[in-house]
Amino acid sequence: MIRHLWWFFKEEKRRYLIGIASLSLVAMLNVIPPKIMGRVIDAITHGDLTRTELLVQLLYLILAALAMYGLRYIWRLYILGTSYRLGQIMRYRLFTHFTKMSPSFYQAYRTGDLMAHATNDMNALTSLAGVGVLTVVNSSMTALVTLATMVWTISWPMTLVAVLPFPFMVLATHQLGRKLHGAVKESRTVFSDLNNKVQESVAGIKVGKSFGYQEEEIAAFQEVNERAFTQKMQTMTYHALLDPLALLFIGASYVLTLTTGALMIAQGRVTIGDFVTFVTYLDMLIWPLMAVGFLINLVQRGRVSYDRVQNLLSQTSDIAEPENPVEIVANGRLVYHVEQFSHGEDEILADICFALEKGQTLGLVGQTGSGKTSLIKLLLREHDATKGSISLNGHDIRDYRLSDLRRLIGYVPQDQFLFATTILGNVRFGDPSLSQEEVVAATKLSQVYEDIMAMPEGFDTVIGEKGVSLSGGQKQRLAMSRAMILDPEILILDDSLSAVDAKTEHAIIENLKETRESKTTIIAAHRLSAVVHADLILVLQNGQIIERGRHEDLLAQGGWYAETYASQQLEREVGKSGS
Repeated sequence: MIRHLWWFFKEEKRRYLIGIASLSLVAMLNVIPPKIMGRVIDAITHGDLTRTELLVQLLYLILAALAMYGLRYIWRLYILGTSYRLGQIMRYRLFTHFTKMSPSFYQAYRTGDLMAHATNDMNALTSLAGVGVLTVVNSSMTALVTLATMVWTISWPMTLVAVLPFPFMVLATHQLGRKLHGAVKESRTVFSDLNNKVQESVAGIKVGKSFGYQEEEIAAFQEVNERAFTQKMQTMTYHALLDPLALLFIGASYVLTLTTGALMIAQGRVTIGDFVTFVTYLDMLIWPLMAVGFLINLVQRGRVSYDRVQNLLSQTSDIAEPENPVEIVANGRLVYHVEQFSHGEDEILADICFALEKGQTLGLVGQTGSGKTSLIKLLLREHDATKGSISLNGHDIRDYRLSDLRRLIGYVPQDQFLFATTILGNVRFGDPSLSQEEVVAATKLSQVYEDIMAMPEGFDTVIGEKGVSLSGGQKQRLAMSRAMILDPEILILDDSLSAVDAKTEHAIIENLKETRESKTTIIAAHRLSAVVHADLILVLQNGQIIERGRHEDLLAQGGWYAETYASQQLEREVGKSGS
């Protein structure tokens, strides 16, 4: 783990060196109080302790205590404080990595699992860089300084006897640590499952209630919760064995020390004061020895978390940035020449060929699953064509930087995502510097302004997570406002009018026609009235274009478009007469 995190230790070497130096000085100062205590005991035993000598020894104790107080503050600040920097860096790397990954990545990893990596695993890494480093340095320095003092100032034979059990303890804890590593790894996996279950259940709570599925949902949660508890208990079983195991060998050391010490006192080889000092030093060795078990647990947790995080960071997006990107990015003629687009073994699109001039409107219609959204996502480069290409303004879109390409596009997806903030914040999401007047204009274009004004707090209304307080039509129109306010060169509406009534839809379409004369618009819809004004309409079926042309051309062909349009018009007339 030191090798894996060496880049961080090197980057923060100054702060760590200050903290380690402070820890080392504390370890050295720690041997002073027992030594003073031994001298005072020997002076009392020999009857030659004076008041002056006692005051001097007490002064030494006070000075040592004050020095250790200051040094402990320093090492906490420079070691534990610096460790939080690692968490900050790793979280930033992970979040940045998430933003660069393609949709296939999010199909492979669940949201709850990713959240567990960004929280629980990061906390384990932070502890390793803070408490772990502290434990290693503090226990090592305390053990070395204490043992050296025991050897050179009291008795090396008694010290040798006292440490005889320790190698066996290290061997036993190492074996237990290997079992702990496997348990921790499994525990992290189950925790991710639990986290994902909670996230998914809370996000879909309205659906669960509408189906009366609460009891089944609780039972499913309890099953995951029980697995997490069982695995956690398995981990704790190994962890709980570490301390008693260490204490067993420490107890053996005490037995050997007392036996050897009694014999050496009887032989006059050590004084009573030296023996008391030696036992006190042995007490001081308990922490370094107990720290072995604690450190093994900490390292195993950190190691598992590091591997999990690195596994995520090692994933590469299947959408690659160009090595030599086009520098000047502008809207222009859009040409699709997609021979094939497949997802795994399933062919999604085939023989999609058409051209759209700048400023024109494209309509995409067809049954559910016909490939409309897939065609749009190829332009957004959420996926790339398996065979063929898409060009914009004379350049393959794969030659544009992703950020440059997407900056040209305003996209309103089928599933609108609104943030748990105010309406104003949602509309200005793409550019927080936009004025209130621009926000009002955009909401009027999308026909949601009156709805907003009817709310008690207007644009300052907090809409809740995913816009939970809004109707389906309000969500769609608010999402449209968010895209339209940026006045993008290419506006894509992917079935974004399905939840609004025919009158509102007509008003929005008319607004688009007036405001987007020189800009490209792509509208995917099930209701054909949304695309009758389009310069080119494509009818998709099973991922292929079965009809194309303007509204009048398609009606004249008498195919799927004409039949569907007639059916929808009849439904509309029946609805009017019924109302």
